[in-house]
Amino acid sequence: MKLPHRRKFLHLAVSAATLPMVPRFAQAQGYPTRPVRIIVGFPPGGAPDIFARLIGQWLSDRLGQPFVIDNRPGAASNIGTEAVVKAPADGYTLLEVSGANAVSATLYDKLNFNFIRDIAPVASIARLPLIMLVHPSVPVKTVSEFIAYAKANPGKVSMASSGIGTSLHMTGELIKMMAGVNLVHVPYRGGTAMLTDLIGGQVQVLFVGPEIIEHIRSGKVRALAVTTATRSELLPDTPTVSDFLPGFDASIWFGIGAPKDTPTNIVDKLNKEINAALADPKITARLADLGGTVLPLSPADFGKVISDETEKWGKVIRAANIKPE
Repeated sequence: MKLPHRRKFLHLAVSAATLPMVPRFAQAQGYPTRPVRIIVGFPPGGAPDIFARLIGQWLSDRLGQPFVIDNRPGAASNIGTEAVVKAPADGYTLLEVSGANAVSATLYDKLNFNFIRDIAPVASIARLPLIMLVHPSVPVKTVSEFIAYAKANPGKVSMASSGIGTSLHMTGELIKMMAGVNLVHVPYRGGTAMLTDLIGGQVQVLFVGPEIIEHIRSGKVRALAVTTATRSELLPDTPTVSDFLPGFDASIWFGIGAPKDTPTNIVDKLNKEINAALADPKITARLADLGGTVLPLSPADFGKVISDETEKWGKVIRAANIKPE
């Protein structure tokens, strides 16, 4: 006689257990119903900001709600990252992810978050090469010649960067590690000063983004190679570092992340729309103007990129015993 009551109880219990999932699923299905913030850990005007605004405008147009860029520069983008880690996992606060996050995971011992654990990969956007530049007075025209020159002049070749732990610095450290050369790191607090000193001959080598291409064309600096595994469309006649140093690959890359436990439906929806943007000729042309190559990946594949980059730069940081400023 008690069996029907037991069945009814179990049915009610199961129904109650599934109730909290219904609003989350419904929320994901109708997402977004209000403005979304994309937190960018860098100042306005640079490549990270421009890329985020391109994707934000696309998402606004496609999904019918504003995707607002919120610049939170500082601490190698860790300030912005922590803000997203602490935000509700509802898809309304997103993070522009970059190579800085992969470096910070090892460089900083006391972060209030674990990037790989606390940020869910949503979609990648683009990858940019760095360009290996030397002052014209340096008597080399290839990476091989530069390595030989640096070995013949240990401790006498200065390498500029925009600061400890930046992509520019880490790329130089990777060259030092793989080629076995001794370059004197000279960190600057801004891109203008380091480029000025390279042009003036105060430093001899610099790894920097495609924004300096006019200085290459004017002959103020000499481009030896690009740092990505494939050549850049902006400098099609410039070889890659890996042509001379097999296996070398370094780049600046950007994507979108969200707080962990963000509903899968929302992550998948954003991934689909961002990949649609990367297939649009106007978006790809704009990214190409900035030196970028589109990087359309699934959330899982983007997660692998983040994991691989974190491991690679972790090895460099430990081998060179790099400490934050």
